[in-house]
This record gives sequence, C-alpha cells and structure tokens, in this order.
Amino acid sequence: MNMRILCLSLALVACTPAGPRTSSAGLVVVTNEDSGELTLIDAATDSVVATIPVGKRPRGVKLSADGRLAFVALSGSPKCPPAMPDDECARLTSDKTADGIGVLDLVARSVLRVLPGGSDPEQFDLSQDGTYFVVSNEDAGKASFVDRSTGTVIAEVTVGGEPEGVRFSPDGAEVWVTSEQEASVHVLDAATRTEKVVIPVGRRPRDLDFSPDGARAWVSGEVDGVVTVVDARTHRPLRNITLPTGAKPMGVRVSPDGSRVYISNGRGRTVSVLDARTDSLLADIDVGARPWGLALSADGTRLYTANGPSNDVTVIDTRTLQVVKRIAVGRSPWGVVVTR
Repeated sequence: MNMRILCLSLALVACTPAGPRTSSAGLVVVTNEDSGELTLIDAATDSVVATIPVGKRPRGVKLSADGRLAFVALSGSPKCPPAMPDDECARLTSDKTADGIGVLDLVARSVLRVLPGGSDPEQFDLSQDGTYFVVSNEDAGKASFVDRSTGTVIAEVTVGGEPEGVRFSPDGAEVWVTSEQEASVHVLDAATRTEKVVIPVGRRPRDLDFSPDGARAWVSGEVDGVVTVVDARTHRPLRNITLPTGAKPMGVRVSPDGSRVYISNGRGRTVSVLDARTDSLLADIDVGARPWGLALSADGTRLYTANGPSNDVTVIDTRTLQVVKRIAVGRSPWGVVVTR
C-alpha cells in the first residue's frame, strides 16, 4: 500500500463513528458527492446510523456479494454542471491523485484502501466472480478494467465521449457502457476486453439495466425524455418509450422479478414506473429535487432515490407506489445501494 492510500485510510478510520449496528434488514448506502462521504441508513427504521468520509466526489457505488464491502467511485475532477461551457470547465483544477475506487468495510465502517480506477471514475460494475471492475472514465472516453486483488488497470477500451453507465449482462459475458456524447451503448466482450457492437439509443444516455433473464435492456435518454428498449441478445433497439412531459431520465432499475422498470427523472422530480411486459406507464411519482441514483430492497418492496439538490433520500413503498419517508443525508447525494 502506498503512503497516500495508507494515510487516507488511517485518517478516515479515525473519523469514522462507531454508532449503533444495523438491524437484520440491512443498510442503505448513499454516496454524497459534494460532502465527500457515505451515509448509512438502517433499512428497518429508515434512520441514519453513520456517516463515513471517503474522499472527493463519491458517485457510483457497488457492494461485494456478501454485502460487507462497499466500493465507491472517487474523482478529483472538478464538478461541471451541464450549463457550464466546456472551456470554462477545462480551466478548473483537477486533482488526479484523488481518482480511484474506494473500498470500505461496512461492518468496521472504515476505508480499507483506494484502488486505481482510471481517470475521473464515475460509474462502474463488479464482475460476477468479484475479481475485477469495469469503470467508466468520463473525461477520457474509456472504460478501465481494474483487477481487484492487484489494484492494477489491466485493460482500457475506448467507448465514446463521456461514458457513464456501466452494467454487466446477467450472464456476465458482456459489459454495456453508455456514451452520453455519442447517444450510444458500447457493448464489450468481458473475456477479450474488446468492443463487440455499438447500439444507438436516446440522447445523453445515463444508465441502463437488464431483465433478470438477460433478454431485454432499458437505457435512459435524458435529453430526449425517453427510455430505449433493446433486445439484449441481438443488440437491436426495439422502441423508445416516451416518458411524461418534463422527465429527464437518468437512473434505471429493474425489479427483482422483472415485472417493472423504475426510472429516476432528474430535473423532472419524479420516478416513472413502467410495466416491463407492456412498456406502459404505471405511475409517475413525485420524489423531490433531481433524483438520480436508484436502489431496490432485495424483496423489491422498497425503492430508494438519491435526490441531489434537496440533500435527501426518498423511500417509496413499491406495493402502493407511495412515498413513505424522506431522509436527510449529506450534500448532493448521488448513488445508492442496499445491502442484502
């Protein structure tokens, strides 16, 4: 472990509150981009039980198979909102030493190490065997394959401008990466680490998810206000689902039973609920300011949204499609996952 990582880990351990332990219902883990921390919420009581400093601009977050570890994308690149001109953003200072994938022990509530993640990591996914990550490098237009045990970048693949969403197919054979700039999804062969095909989708695709059987994929298109349904086996776009007026589709989550698709609509302030079999709109739920990250409980009965400008998480009962609580967290919550 190099000195920078060691010092970061020791400092964060010292700042980590012991706090009460969570119930058997598990934890909701939220990344707070502007305050540089994780918020841990007890899923049984919907109450905050700990806050853990993690580093600069934590965004994408995943869990180990056993739920003990959280992996968090950290970035030292400046935060440039969509309204900021590119030349103005380019003049801002970057701290590339802050880039990486943080590894946190959720039981001890401490940072164990920071792995390389390529330049400006935003989202990523973990291979089914848990041995490597694939990370979207937003400012470099690449996807990095990172070996978890050695902490090395073992491959880089060009995937178009401003890559964001990353998702392994359910069988683990492919990795799909969205390119915001190109309005496309780049499908990579996980074994050979090469590109197989590029799929056109709606403009500024942010995220995607698959049906449990791997037959379909849904890709959000923020600018067009659509979700593109893709035949995941033939890699052909089937149709675009137009969401209600004002929707800015961002996060995508498919229910565990594959019957529903949940879409967070950013500045549209809502979550759209789609029937996965008919592509029809079941509900459009007002959840708060600019929902981005989405997560479902293991049984699919609770949906959590990270609402950036309002600094909170909304809890939805998916059986009634009603908001049951809003939980204050850190500044600019971005990503959210639920331990099992």
